Amino acid sequence: MASQNINAQDCDAVAADLQIVAEAGERQAVEYSGQPWKRREVIGDAVLYLGDCREILPTLDKVDAVVTDPPYGMKWDGKVSVGKNGNGATGARAKHYGVTIAEDDQPFDPSPFLCFPSVVLFGANHFGARLPIGTTLVWVKRLDAGFGSFLSDGEVAWEKGGHGVYAFRDTSLMSETHQRAHPTQKPVELMRWCIERQGADAQTILDPFMGSGTTGVASLKLGRKFIGIEIEPKYFDIACKRIAEAYRQPRLFAEPAPKPVQTDIFGGAA
Repeated sequence: MASQNINAQDCDAVAADLQIVAEAGERQAVEYSGQPWKRREVIGDAVLYLGDCREILPTLDKVDAVVTDPPYGMKWDGKVSVGKNGNGATGARAKHYGVTIAEDDQPFDPSPFLCFPSVVLFGANHFGARLPIGTTLVWVKRLDAGFGSFLSDGEVAWEKGGHGVYAFRDTSLMSETHQRAHPTQKPVELMRWCIERQGADAQTILDPFMGSGTTGVASLKLGRKFIGIEIEPKYFDIACKRIAEAYRQPRLFAEPAPKPVQTDIFGGAA
């Protein structure tokens, strides 16, 4: 892909296009009028874009893996209800996020992302007919006792290559409807698992439908570089905040340092 990078050192050269430059510690926010993005933030090893991923993708440098939860084409209204049979019976526990999912009113086309070396696309059951054979990942999001009680027991992702089926259970968000920053937010541990499955060579992770930034948080905690794109300003701001907070914290998922090996006086392992 063609590269079109602008960083802090280039600001003088593009002064006519530069509207805002704000620096605060590790975080730098830049807005350009002549670029396909509305805003660009650099937070440590993360570069975040506010804009349409279809316009921004051709400007990016090398990406090792795409790990994302795209719009499924469900015309979802942004409401999360926790009630018997999923019909909102317990309306007091329902939350409306006030913003629908952008582009969710039309079928999702995965083809622009299939050319990347490694790919994980959540919601694959909604657009599986447009995907080649690959590995199926299943997020089991409730305990056995709750199977069949309301809404879905899990979510399905397609992974490029292979043909097996692998599951990861994480129930951490089932009781946190009101605490979620995004209506389709995924657990950090789940996205960490998806990223680690792409191997150690996947050092630069792209999420073109970043939402509230969970993939970015997991990437930074693994010591990977991250590129995130989000079209909705409300969720872009939330993602910036979450990723900035993650960058200031220790790398919780980082690989432990190798244990020292005791050697004998001849240099061999004891």
